[in-house]
Amino acid sequence: MTEAADLILTNAEVHTLARPDETHEAVAVRRGRIVRVGDAYDLDFLSGVDTRVVDCAGRVVLPGFIDAHTHLDILGRRLVDADLSGAESRTDVLARLDDRAAAVDAGDPVVGFGYDESTWVEADYLTRADLDAVDAAGPVVAVREDLHVVSLDSTALERWVDDLPAAGVRHEGGEPTGVVVEAAAGAVLDALGPDATGMVDLLRAAQDYANARGVTGVHDMVRGGHATRAYRDLARDGALTLRVRLNYWADHLDALVETGLRTNHGEGLVRVGAIKTFTDGSLGGRTAKLSTPYSDAPDERGEWIVTSAEFRDLLDSADTAGFQVAAHAIGDEAVDEVVDAFVGEASATSGGAGSADSGEKRHRIEHAELASDAAIDRLAEGGVVASVQPNFHRWAGADGLYADRLGDRRTETNRLGRLAEAGVHLAFGSDGMPLDPLFGVHHAVNAPTAAQRLGVTEALRAYTLGSAYAGFDEDRLGTVEPGKCADLVVLDGSPWERPDAIDDIDVSLTVVDGAVVYDDR
Repeated sequence: MTEAADLILTNAEVHTLARPDETHEAVAVRRGRIVRVGDAYDLDFLSGVDTRVVDCAGRVVLPGFIDAHTHLDILGRRLVDADLSGAESRTDVLARLDDRAAAVDAGDPVVGFGYDESTWVEADYLTRADLDAVDAAGPVVAVREDLHVVSLDSTALERWVDDLPAAGVRHEGGEPTGVVVEAAAGAVLDALGPDATGMVDLLRAAQDYANARGVTGVHDMVRGGHATRAYRDLARDGALTLRVRLNYWADHLDALVETGLRTNHGEGLVRVGAIKTFTDGSLGGRTAKLSTPYSDAPDERGEWIVTSAEFRDLLDSADTAGFQVAAHAIGDEAVDEVVDAFVGEASATSGGAGSADSGEKRHRIEHAELASDAAIDRLAEGGVVASVQPNFHRWAGADGLYADRLGDRRTETNRLGRLAEAGVHLAFGSDGMPLDPLFGVHHAVNAPTAAQRLGVTEALRAYTLGSAYAGFDEDRLGTVEPGKCADLVVLDGSPWERPDAIDDIDVSLTVVDGAVVYDDR
């Protein structure tokens, strides 16, 4: 007699994403695994006394979304501190910071996350002069959405400026403006970081937010030990509702090697991922490394955050120790450097073009926003994963940030269609701007140009199977097939039927490892 299922999702439109246009009516789950996909009538025979049967009322069922590049601690801090995302002006930001100041103890830092000045009338970063207007006894800090720029008031400058890397502190007339970038911005974020207990609280809030958006797994870019410990503590206590790959920042490498860890170490919901490193900065901060000047700053071409020699030394060390490497590169010059290092490194070890060798290592280029045609073709040749953020197309319109920064080159950013056409492995993530897969899929499908666009199915596969592949998980995640982990999302509308409004579709149900972790039916 066939053993009963633990969970059955029925009366649904199940898109497996394993094969084009493959749909079914129901999916059955037992002990965290999918055991059958098929007709509702047939799967009803797997229903037992203790089976939870969910009538999806015709809703769409997909594999759970996997965010291949995010920062859940920052999301948690945005949920707990002042959320500056969507602020329409400086005045709006200052009002939100004033509200936060009224909520914290006198003298405590007043912190806000996620401002984006590119939509304001005066599209300039917040300065100390702006933030000094906030009625706060303690330091006031506003973090730009990309995390590469942080704005400080006078109190915050007095507290931290002497300890910040001097190159990252912007000056005007010999005085610091309150704007700090790159390593200096990171140092401020570190100084404001939570303790171990606080980190658990932040990650709990962030995972609830992620589950409500259909996210069943994340590749989290972690820095410092608190997040790593918090994830493992949550998993131990049965309170983790996401699969987590820990992509450690490069300064963790020696410690990871000393403790005998490597990529894919671990079991259950938490596993070791890649070593994350930088090459350049961001377009928003004008620190992405370009081969030609910024359109709105003719004397600037960005900067190297990690030099070529440093990056190649790290790649060699990490690769030798058995680690996948995830390299941040946005500007075309930085992308070329990463491609040269990855594909050249693969060629040297394999004695040929390197595609099989690199494919096995699955090194990743994060963002790759201004990849040239030659770079894209070499990414495909070398089997390098492009971990990209389709939501960045929100800045690619004729009146957007990228038009300001790049002029006509805005149409050369995030050419998802061109990457897919070349055969590059695409993994979608959000970088937390915002964490919302359907928002990202919407922008992939409705990007400004054909070279930047994907079809609905291609975009959904990049946020499911593509991200699973980037984490060596394609055999257990990313499609709705028997034998795979039961990570599923139920949508209240079909992205295929509403391609111009995918971002308006709501998530009705999220399942991780066979357990319902979010239900909004």
